[in-house]
Amino acid sequence: MGGAPVKENAVRWLTALLLAAGLLSPVSASAFATDVKVIANASVKADIISAPELRRIFLQQSSSLDNGTRVEPVIEKDGLVHKAFVQEYLGRTQEDLQTYYRALVFTGRGSMPKVLGSDAEVVSYVAATRGAIGYVSSDSDTTVDGVKTLLVIPAGNTAERKLVRSVEPKYPEMLQRLGIGGTVRLALTVAPKGNVENVALLGGNPILAESAIVAVKQWIYTVGRTRSTLEVSVPFDPRR
Repeated sequence: MGGAPVKENAVRWLTALLLAAGLLSPVSASAFATDVKVIANASVKADIISAPELRRIFLQQSSSLDNGTRVEPVIEKDGLVHKAFVQEYLGRTQEDLQTYYRALVFTGRGSMPKVLGSDAEVVSYVAATRGAIGYVSSDSDTTVDGVKTLLVIPAGNTAERKLVRSVEPKYPEMLQRLGIGGTVRLALTVAPKGNVENVALLGGNPILAESAIVAVKQWIYTVGRTRSTLEVSVPFDPRR
């Protein structure tokens, strides 16, 4: 339970990074401005979901995430959070969505999703129901067992991972004073959320490499669908 607030803060921080890096359009970013938070049961094998994927799930065009995990969408009856979610993520009005669901039921192509009356009810249901996925206000308390927050990324965010925050390595004082420099080559494993999970030394002065590895482990990249392996070069110039 203690890790949940940390995860939620990380999601909000990553969202801010996406906005700052220009990876969220004004339209997709407005969903975050309305303080909507997408949550799922802990059984859901994902921490990130794309906006198109989310739309397909809630419009019952698919019953599984792209990774094959089966999910059950849960909606709120009404309210500002429901209105914001439906407009920004589903591209519809509340009335349009109800008409859409009724048509699914009438034609036998789907059924009405579970409808709940408040954020608290959504959190409780998601926590207790395997595969459940819903949405609540970002102010809602989701620090309960069985609930995880999903980071929603916009369509088309599959480009090469871009560095959005870097930390300069500390130059070992003695080597700098002696004029010893060079380039350290590293292989990074970048997690879907953008943090560097692992660093392997490919080449360079081992003392400089120690400093480079400490710095690189603090770097943050843009979010992605899967883990990525990147090769980077960290220069050490004693004349700087």
